[in-house]
Amino acid sequence: MNSDTVMLLRECNSGIKMGVSSISRVMPYVKNQELKSTLNASKDEHAVLGDEAHKLLLKYKAETKEPHPVARAMSDMKIRGKLMFSENDRTVASLMTDGCNMGVKSLSRYLNEYKRATNEAKSVANRLIGIEQKLNDQIRQYL
Repeated sequence: MNSDTVMLLRECNSGIKMGVSSISRVMPYVKNQELKSTLNASKDEHAVLGDEAHKLLLKYKAETKEPHPVARAMSDMKIRGKLMFSENDRTVASLMTDGCNMGVKSLSRYLNEYKRATNEAKSVANRLIGIEQKLNDQIRQYL
């Protein structure tokens, strides 16, 4: 085990928590049942991968990481602000697309930063990137 492995897993765990939280926050505003189903399926995929990341962190006797409070607060403010003025599926899709893009960008940066992480940890990060890209592709039609 090396510190890169733990750091990458912690960042994945934090990103997963942020994704699940964001999806949960927008769900009450979703009108289209297909979009709602797509978001729920992605939230479930995030949760399953989150459990795996958590188990790996326990295996390495490392603590999980909560999303940074400032990042979480800014995300909540953006969601509330945009939905206050426009409660529709287009706004939800736009917010989720922004989140997915930010997630992919951050995870790619962490993969580059923590090059010595185990293949197991890199796999978690790459699968999370895949989940984010898939959601981004699926909700594009609602923009």
